[in-house]
Order: sequence, then structure tokens, then C-alpha cells
Amino acid sequence: MKFDNILAEINGFGKFQIALFLIQILSRITLPCHFLLNNFMAAVPLHHCNIDALDNGAVFGNLTLDQKLAVGIPAERDGTPSSCQMFSEPQYEYLSGSNSSKGSLTVQCQNGWVYDKSTFKSTLATEWDLVCSRKGMNKATATIFFIGVMVGAPVFGFLSDRFGRRPLLLVSYLSSLIFAVLSAFSTSYVMFVILRFFTGMSLAGISIISIVLNVEWFSIEHRTFSGVIISLDWTIGNWILVGIAYFVNEWRKLILAVTSPLILSIIAWRWLPESARWLVAKGKTDAAHHYIMKCAKMNNRSKCMSTITPATLLESAETEHGAKKYTFVDLFRTPNIRKLAINSGMLWFGVAFTYYGISLNITGFGLNPYLTQFIFASIEMPMKIGVYYFLEKVGRKHGQMGSMLLTGLCLFINIFVPKDKWTVRTVVAVLGKSMSEASFTIMYLYTTELYPTVVRQNGLGYTSFLARLGVSISPLIVLLEDLWHLLPAATYCAVAVGTGLVASLLPETLNTRLPEFIEDIEKPRRQSPRKEIQ
Repeated sequence: MKFDNILAEINGFGKFQIALFLIQILSRITLPCHFLLNNFMAAVPLHHCNIDALDNGAVFGNLTLDQKLAVGIPAERDGTPSSCQMFSEPQYEYLSGSNSSKGSLTVQCQNGWVYDKSTFKSTLATEWDLVCSRKGMNKATATIFFIGVMVGAPVFGFLSDRFGRRPLLLVSYLSSLIFAVLSAFSTSYVMFVILRFFTGMSLAGISIISIVLNVEWFSIEHRTFSGVIISLDWTIGNWILVGIAYFVNEWRKLILAVTSPLILSIIAWRWLPESARWLVAKGKTDAAHHYIMKCAKMNNRSKCMSTITPATLLESAETEHGAKKYTFVDLFRTPNIRKLAINSGMLWFGVAFTYYGISLNITGFGLNPYLTQFIFASIEMPMKIGVYYFLEKVGRKHGQMGSMLLTGLCLFINIFVPKDKWTVRTVVAVLGKSMSEASFTIMYLYTTELYPTVVRQNGLGYTSFLARLGVSISPLIVLLEDLWHLLPAATYCAVAVGTGLVASLLPETLNTRLPEFIEDIEKPRRQSPRKEIQ
């Protein structure tokens, strides 16, 4: 008897699955809080050079602030004070209304910067002066964090396939909490980025293990729902991030606030079940039977367990396969899984690269950063509801293709919209963000259905590794605007379109059984109509 048949017997969508989902909300809402934290923690407020050194004890000291800025700092084309330059000595002729800058010697800021603290009381940029020539160091904080996620994904994927989903989730909870709290007390930039690297590495475990654990406990007919419903945690976390960031505008306290739900996750972990599907695949049928019995009892299907014993589970486990130790190398051994690994890897890279290119650029649309983030988060809820019905009717493959191609179209349109048309730019950006969010939601569910149980976490770890490689590069693409102001947008657009085309090379998984072993995908996938499993 296949595990999917067993799951159908004991109800693959009941109180047990709902409890599993609710327990994992506590940890999963911290993911968007940390992954998008740089939008607030590393925000760069308006700033200009500190010109106190120009005070020679004469006229300068008697000027108003606006007059000091006029004689001490050159103006940009839009009339605002320069952020990175100052005059070497006061230019008093500007007080008379003269606009001539002949003979005015400008230099880089000599004595630090003065920051506008009306929105953010303290950020990484204000803490360590990560502006102007050091602005790359500010962007690098996000890159280093996502490199940590990139490294953590295959590590936790491998370990959870070897030792189980449940124990590795606890490791992720504890290490994420410890490293995040330590980073909030960093005394230097170097110490901070090192601790953020390990925070990202730890959070990767929560990201990839939790969704697999959910999908492996849901029956075929509810698998789409499970993939979409767990992605709503991201939307909830997004809203929570905006609310916390609005009231907590100091970056150290902000880290502590968004990390605090992990304390509840650690407490609730004791009620978290292991994946019975993984236990069966590994031949650990007694433990699998324990959790299946627990599921049946909670779902009021105990009577169905009379025919399900450890012996029948052992028979379905095909222990000659389950005893084998699988590694990342197995993702490239045979033709079909090799093709799957290459194409899904490119898919994850492109989707993540594009998604975070949009999500980490909330200041580029002319709105308040809190409002932009709130709009981006709010569009996700109706989009994900739409994605659910689309996936049920049309399938994963066409959903993945269409969402990425439409994301590329929105990015392409915004290239030609002037920056002063911020309303149009924001509307198009929100549409692009919603399409990008749809592709991310589909991608997680799609990938868990593509890979066999014995290497599912390895596969998800490998694809997550490539996704975080894309995310690590994505924030740095903005720096290309120094070469050509449209180059970042053009790059994101090209990657989105290319990714949509790559998705066309993957097989459809709608209403198919989850493959248990690599041999299952080296042969044609078997359709599993709902009437069959019912």
C-alpha cells in the first residue's frame, strides 16, 4: 500500500494537518521579517556632510541652518543639498542669491554626516556611516545574510534527509534565535555581518524543512492547498514586519522584536510531528506507525488503522531502497533527475533574483517605505488565493511560466515610465511584485512535488542554495546604476523572462503521486485522479 493511499484513509486534511500548520506559523512569520529586514534596518535616511568644521568663529556661526547649508554644501540639480560633497570653505556669495560655482572647491565629506532622524532613529547606515563611498558595504549586509542562507540550505537539506525533519527544525529554531540576538548587540560592522551570515544560515533550515514537512503530511487532493496556505505565513510576517518597524525605529531593538516569535516556536516544538512519509522511506516503520496512529486519532479515523500495521508499512517502504544513504550526487546520477536538477536550479535562481530585486527596492517608487512595504504585502493575499484556484485548474507548469513572464513584462514597462510619475510606477511595480510573489508560491510547491521523498530535502536544499545565490547578487545589481541608470531594471527584466522560458522544460505535477524513490521519476509519472484515492 502506497503512503498516499494510507494518508487518504486517515484523512490527509484534518485537525492533525491544521495543528501542524498552526504550530509552524510561529517560526515561519520570522522568515520575511529577517529576509526583508534590510528595507528598514539598512535604510539610508536623507543626509549631508557635517559642516561644523567650516565654523571659523566669524560670520558662519551666526547663520541659520538653511544658510549654513547654502554656503557649506553644493546643491544637486533638484535643489537639495549634496549628500556626499561639501565646500572646502564657506561660499558666502550664495547668500546673495548667486548661483555661480566658479572657483568653489568641493571635497568629500571630511567630518562625517548629519542624518535626518524623522523616520529612522538609527539604522546600519547611520551607525557606521555606510553612505557615499561606503554605500556598497550597506548593500553587502543583505548579500552576506543571503550567502548564509545559501550555505545553510544544502546543509540543512542534507541533514534533514539523513536525521529527519523534526530534530533539524529544533536546531534551526535555537541557532536562529541565538545568532539573531547576538547580532543585535554587535559592536562593529565586521562582527555584525559575521553574525548575520550565521543567522541566515540557521533560518534556511526553517525555510526549507517546514514546507516539506507540511506537504508530506497532506494528501494529494489537498497538496495545492497546503502549499498555498503555508505561503500565507509570508504575507502575515510581512504585515508584522511593517507594524513592528513602524513603531520600533532603532535597528538593534528591531532585530530583537522580529526574532521574538522563535521563543514560542521552541516551546511549541514538542507537539511537532516527524514526517511519517520520511520515516516510511527510511524503513523506520514503528515510529511512522506511531505518528500515523496519532494523525488518525486526531482526524477521527482510528477505525481505518485496523489494516495499517508496521508490517504493512514495512512492505510499502521497499526497504531495499530505504536503507540506501542518498546525497546531493544522486541528484545528477540518472538522466531525468539530472535534467530536473539543472532546470529547477535555474528556476529557483531566477525567481529569487527577481523577487528580491523588487522587494528590496521599496524606496524607488516615491512613496513612504512603510506604505510601499504594506502595499507589497497586501497584494500578496488576493494573489495567493488566485494562485490556488489557478493551480487547481491549470497546473503548476503554466502557472510558473506565466507568472514569471508577466513579472518580466511589468519590469519592462517600468523602464520607460519617468520617475516623476510615481503613481504609475508604483501601480506597475505592485503588479510585478504580485506576479513575482505568485511565482515564488508556485515554485516551493512545484519543487516539493518534483523531487522524490528520499532526496526531497536534498533537492530543496540544492535549489534553495541556487536561489540564495541569486538573492545574494540581487541587492548588488542596484549599484550598476552608476554605469547606466536603466541597467538594474533591464537585468531584472531579462532574468525574469529567461526564467519563465526555463519553466517550460519542467514536467506537470498536478494530481500526480509524490515520487518516493529516484526510480519513480525515471519512468512516466502516474496520474492519480482524486476518485482513485477516495
